[in-house]
Amino acid sequence: MHTSMAGTGIFTDILDGDVYKYYSDGEWKTSSSGKSVAIINPATRKTQYKVQACTQEEVNKVMEMAKSAQKSWAKTPLWKRAELLHKAAAILKDNKAPIAESLVKEIAKPAKDSVTEVVRSGDLISYCAEEGVRILGEGKFLLSDSFPGNERTKYCLTSKIPLGVVLAIPPFNYPVNLAVSKIAPALIAGNSLVLKPPTQGAVSCLHMVHCFHLAGFPKGLISCITGKGSEIGDFLTMHPAVNCISFTGGDTGISISKKAGMIPLQMELGGKDACIVLEDADLDLVASNIIKGGFSYSGQRCTAVKVVLVIKSVADELVEKVKAKVAKLTVGPPEENCDITAVVSESSANFIEGLVMDAKDKGATFCQEYKREGNLIWPLLLDNVRPDMRIAWEEPFGPVLPVLRINSVEEGINHCNASNFGLQGCVFTKDINKAILISDAMETGTVQINSAPARGPDHFPFQGLKDSGIGSQGVTNSINLMTKLKTTVINLPTPSYSMGDGFISRL
Repeated sequence: MHTSMAGTGIFTDILDGDVYKYYSDGEWKTSSSGKSVAIINPATRKTQYKVQACTQEEVNKVMEMAKSAQKSWAKTPLWKRAELLHKAAAILKDNKAPIAESLVKEIAKPAKDSVTEVVRSGDLISYCAEEGVRILGEGKFLLSDSFPGNERTKYCLTSKIPLGVVLAIPPFNYPVNLAVSKIAPALIAGNSLVLKPPTQGAVSCLHMVHCFHLAGFPKGLISCITGKGSEIGDFLTMHPAVNCISFTGGDTGISISKKAGMIPLQMELGGKDACIVLEDADLDLVASNIIKGGFSYSGQRCTAVKVVLVIKSVADELVEKVKAKVAKLTVGPPEENCDITAVVSESSANFIEGLVMDAKDKGATFCQEYKREGNLIWPLLLDNVRPDMRIAWEEPFGPVLPVLRINSVEEGINHCNASNFGLQGCVFTKDINKAILISDAMETGTVQINSAPARGPDHFPFQGLKDSGIGSQGVTNSINLMTKLKTTVINLPTPSYSMGDGFISRL
C-alpha cells in the first residue's frame, strides 16, 4: 500500500496501528470495546480506514467532562476564546492536504473540492470568532416606562449566556465544513462541544479535531466520539447532559426531534430544491446552473437542484443545452478530479437506481443511457417526468435529474409547494417583478434568483421549512441559537428620568 499523508506527521497521535483513536479529555484514546468500525472507500468499495466503536460508558465520561469543562470555559474572556479559534483555523488551513486526502478516500469527494472544503472551514472558524466577539459583546438595555402603567423605575439588562453542552452531528457530504459550522459558534458562545461524526467522514473529522487540540483548547471542552449509530446514537441524542443538538442529515433528524428533551434543536434534513424556468430566462445561464446545481459532487448536496420545472415553450431548447453539457462531464475517480465520482455507498446507489427504474417503467425520456459500475453512476437527465414518478418528489442524492414540463408558472409553484421539503429553490427570469412574486410564493427557506441553490456564503441565513428542518444556520444565527438570554433588572425606589427636573428633592 502506498503511504498516505492522513494519520502521519502531526497526525501520528490520532492513529493506533490501523485504527483511528477517539478524542476525550484532551487525549487520543482507544475504546474499551476493543472493536472498530470499518469505513468503506466508495470508489474502491474496500475498507479504507477503521475508527473506534465507542461504548455508552465512554459517552457518559465524555458528557461528564464536557459539563465541567464548560463551567470554566464560560469564565474565559471572549477575546481569548476568539484567539484560540483563530489559532485552530490557521492550523486547519496549514494541514489542508492530509484532511482533503481523507475526504477523497472516505466520501469520494473530488480532490480540489476537498481542499476547498477544508479552506472554507478555516475561514468559517475565523469569521465566527470575529462575529462572536462583536455580537456576544453587546446586550440590550430596556426601560420600564414604555409599557402602560409603569414609571421609569426598572432598568433591564439583557445578555447572552451559554447553553452548556452542544452535541454536533454533521453529515457525510461536508463532514468537516458542517462540523465546524456547529463547533465554532458553540465554542465562541462559551459552550462545550461533543462531536459525533458520520462514519464516512469520521477520519476527516478526527484530523480536524486534532487541529483544535493543537490550538490548545482546555481539556474536556471538545470531544469526538465515533461508533455505531445503533449502539450510541440514541444514547447521545437523548443524554440528559446535552443542552442543544445541531444536526445535519436525513430522516434520522425527525426521529431525533421526537426523542430529544426540551432543548433547542438546529436541524437541516435535506430538500427537493426546484428550479423554475420562465420563457424569458437566459437559457445558457440556466443550463450551466443546472449542471453546477444538479451534478456538483454527483448531486450529493442538500441544496442540489433536484427537479427542473420548465415552461413548455422553452423546454426543448433547454434540455438540448443541458444534454450537451452533461456529455462533457468527466466520470471516474475523485483523485483525478472527475466531475462525477462514486456515490457514497452501495445502498445509496441502489436507492438511486430504484428511482431511475421507476421513472423508466412509467415512461420518462432518458436523455442518456443509464449506466452504473459499482457505486459509480453516470450523470443522467430524465425528461418528460410526470408527478406520478417517484423521482418527481423523492431526493435521489445522486447524479440523476428530473425535468418536468409545465404549462404555467402556477403549476411550477404548486409542484414546488406540494413537496414535503422546503429547503431552497431557484427561479430564472429576466423580469425582476415576476422573480419577486414567485420567490414570495415558494414555500422554501431560501429562493435564489438566477442562480442554483447554495448554502454559502457561510454567514448567510440557511434554513428549511417543513421536513427540511428547524432553526436557522449561518454564523450569526448559529451563535444566537447556542445561547440563551439572561436578564438582570435593577429596581429603583423612585422613578428616575434622565434630564428630568427635581433630582435633588427626590433623593
